[in-house]
Amino acid sequence: MTLFTFNIIKIFLISSFSAIIAIFLAPILIKFLYKIKFWKKQARTKTITGDEAKVFYSLHKIRETTVPRGGGLMIWISVLVVFVIFFLASRFTDIWWLKSLNFLSRGETWLPLFTLITASLVGLSDDILQVFGKGKYIAGGMAFKRRMLIVVLIGGIGAWWFFCKLGWDSIHIPLLGDFSLGIWYVFLFIITTLACWSSGVIDGIDGLAGGTFASIFGAFSIIAFSQGKVDLAAFCIAIVGVLFAFLWFNIPPAKFYMGETGILGLTTTLAVVAFLTDSLIVLPIIGGLLVIEVASVILQLLSKKFRKKKIWLSTPIHHHLEAIGWKPEQITMRFWIIGIVLAIIGTAIRLLG
Repeated sequence: MTLFTFNIIKIFLISSFSAIIAIFLAPILIKFLYKIKFWKKQARTKTITGDEAKVFYSLHKIRETTVPRGGGLMIWISVLVVFVIFFLASRFTDIWWLKSLNFLSRGETWLPLFTLITASLVGLSDDILQVFGKGKYIAGGMAFKRRMLIVVLIGGIGAWWFFCKLGWDSIHIPLLGDFSLGIWYVFLFIITTLACWSSGVIDGIDGLAGGTFASIFGAFSIIAFSQGKVDLAAFCIAIVGVLFAFLWFNIPPAKFYMGETGILGLTTTLAVVAFLTDSLIVLPIIGGLLVIEVASVILQLLSKKFRKKKIWLSTPIHHHLEAIGWKPEQITMRFWIIGIVLAIIGTAIRLLG
C-alpha cells in the first residue's frame, strides 16, 4: 500500500468514525436538551436596530420556543472524542497503521482544534443566557459588543500564532503568487475571523447551516490534502462527518438547533483553516452562501438608514424567501446546491495555484 492510498483511507475512516460517534451521541444529547427545556422562553421580537421583527416572529415564534438549542454540542464534542480516541490509540499500541491514524499535530491541527473548542464554549455560554433570558442582547444573550470582543480575542490569538510562532506573513493569490503583508497580516487575520463570525446569520432554517458548512469544510479538506496537510484534511473531514450526522436530526422537522455553540465554533474555525491552507482569496467563493447571507443583512441595514425602507421583508435573505412563500425545505435544498457548486468552483481555483 502506498502512502497516498493510506492517507486517503485515513481521512475517509476518520470521517466515517466521526459520523458514527455523533450518531450515537445525538439521541443522548436530544433527550437531555428536552429534559432541561433548553429552548428560548420567548421568540425574538426585535431586529438588531430595535425595530419590530414582525415577519420573523410570525414565522418562528413556535419553533424557537419548542425546539432546543445546543445541537452544536454534538459537533465539537464528537470531533474532540475522535481526536482523543486516535491520539490514545497511537500512544498505547505498536500497530503502525493505528498509530498513523492520529491526526493531532502541532503544525496543522492544534490551532483549529483550540479555536473550535474555545469558541464553542463561548457560544454555549451565550446559548445558556438566551435560554434563560439573561444578558443584554435581544431576547437574552451575551451583549453584541462583548461577543465581538471575544471573537477579536480569539482571532488575535490565532494571528499571533501564525505571525510569531509559524512566521507566516503572506497570502497566496492563485496564478499570481505570494504577497507579503508584514504586520498587516495580523489585522487581516482578525478581520477575517470577524467576517466569518458574522456569517453565522445563516443559521435559522432546519438543515441550512449544517449542509452549508459541510460543503465548505469538505472543500477545505480537499485543498489541505492536495497540499500534503493530511492531518488538517482529516480534521476538516471529521467535521464534515459529524455535520452529516447532525443533519440526520436537524433536517425538517429539526430535533434541535445548532445554536451559538455550533455556529461560533464553526465560523471561527473556518477562518483558521482558510489561513492554514493559504486559501483566504477563495474563502468568499467557497463560503459564497455565507457572503450572500451577510450581504443581505448589511444592504438591508443601509437601505433602512438611508432610504428609510427595506429591500427584503426580513433578513437574512432566507427569511425573506420564507416570507414570500418558499417552503423551508425548498430553501434548504436549493441553498445546498448553490453552496456545493460554489465550493467546487472555489476549490478548483485554489488548486490552480
